[in-house]
Amino acid sequence: MKINYNLEMEKIISNLKQKPRLLLHACCGVCSSSVLERLISYFDITVLYYNPNIYPEEEYQKRLITQKEIIEKMNLPVQLMVVGYCSEDFEQIAKGLEQEKEGGIRCTKCFYLRLEKTAIIAKENNFDYFCTTLSVSPYKNSEKLNEIGKVLETKYNVKYLYSDFKKKEGYKRSNELARKYNLYRQHYCGCKYSLTEVCAK
Repeated sequence: MKINYNLEMEKIISNLKQKPRLLLHACCGVCSSSVLERLISYFDITVLYYNPNIYPEEEYQKRLITQKEIIEKMNLPVQLMVVGYCSEDFEQIAKGLEQEKEGGIRCTKCFYLRLEKTAIIAKENNFDYFCTTLSVSPYKNSEKLNEIGKVLETKYNVKYLYSDFKKKEGYKRSNELARKYNLYRQHYCGCKYSLTEVCAK
């Protein structure tokens, strides 16, 4: 039976006794906007910006600026933790998978790379939960993301916030907030392979 991960998240939230600390991996400011809006009442949130897949570095910086902007413009009590540009991390896991189509095994490995980094930092810094904004996109497989989260939850003994942020019009809301705050909106997922596919269309 297919799991409704949005309902799983709502169950977790309904049982919270206090505001636990959440390390939220964010792929970009636009995607994080509706997620932050939804979670801020329930968690003490630190946003983690770790995206070694983004190409080129100028694009990485644009998205980082946008991430900072949305936190400031929404006036959110959120901390931002930035891991520097580490493109070699992505290149290592993408080696041999250069010809894979978007949404294939290369993307799954990229999800794992970023979520594992989030889990490690969450464990090292005593966060109660970790999660990612990636599932807000209709182009990202929320089932795979949550399966990875479950594996890492066990591996690092830190709770994963099961979620599917595209539910309840999360993607639509992120676009509304992007327009409201005049945010930079990228036209490709992030890596050089996704950019090549967009340019080829």
